[in-house]
Amino acid sequence: MGSSDNKVHPLEKPFKVFVGYDVREDLAYEVCRHSILKRSSIPVEIIPIKQSDLRSNGLYWRERGQLESTEFSFTRFLTPHLANFEGWAMFVDCDFLYLADIKELRDLIDDKYAIMCVQHDYTPKETTKMDGAVQTVYPRKNWSSMVLYNCGHPKNKVLTPELVNTQTGAFLHRFQWLEDQEIGSVPFVWNFLEGHNRVVESDPNTFPKAIHYTRGGPWFDAWKNCEFADLWLKERDEYVEASKKNVEN
Repeated sequence: MGSSDNKVHPLEKPFKVFVGYDVREDLAYEVCRHSILKRSSIPVEIIPIKQSDLRSNGLYWRERGQLESTEFSFTRFLTPHLANFEGWAMFVDCDFLYLADIKELRDLIDDKYAIMCVQHDYTPKETTKMDGAVQTVYPRKNWSSMVLYNCGHPKNKVLTPELVNTQTGAFLHRFQWLEDQEIGSVPFVWNFLEGHNRVVESDPNTFPKAIHYTRGGPWFDAWKNCEFADLWLKERDEYVEASKKNVEN
């Protein structure tokens, strides 16, 4: 859990981070997980949201729709339920690479909100996604790809397995169970969209703290040369090296 130099309060509960998991992107998940843990100065518990597990546990039963490009398109909204509707927890897609301490993000939390996220305002240029899936355009696109959930907030109690399995994509991805003022904003650098957001060299506030390879990351052949590919590949090599050491030990 981060560096050993940081004194962690013994009673401090780990910050729960639920990561969307897709069997086709196992490596992306592992690298995302590695990038969070390596830089974290607080205890963090990382939990993959695996659709197969949720199905076998009776928490997820909806049929896969044609517009679902990943296995976690809808399962992400079970985050408050999986956190027992207690405290704050985060959901994040697996195609993220963290470059900063997750404590910085956690410290932005404000209890007056039901959720907090980067409130992107954009339309993707591409008509297809990473693996040929159709790129759909809708309001609040990408807002749900990284969300801080106030799991105990009364409004989030509606996110039961029944609701998540039956509601429309529009209702869920646009957070229609909430009023606008219940959605807090997080700086865009925490969900920095590769290919869309831009770094301004003279402005440190534009340097990404978490890169989101929303079009497709270097783990797909077609996106080996995307922007920031080198950072992801470096992290992957570190993860592979660390895994080997763990096996040897």
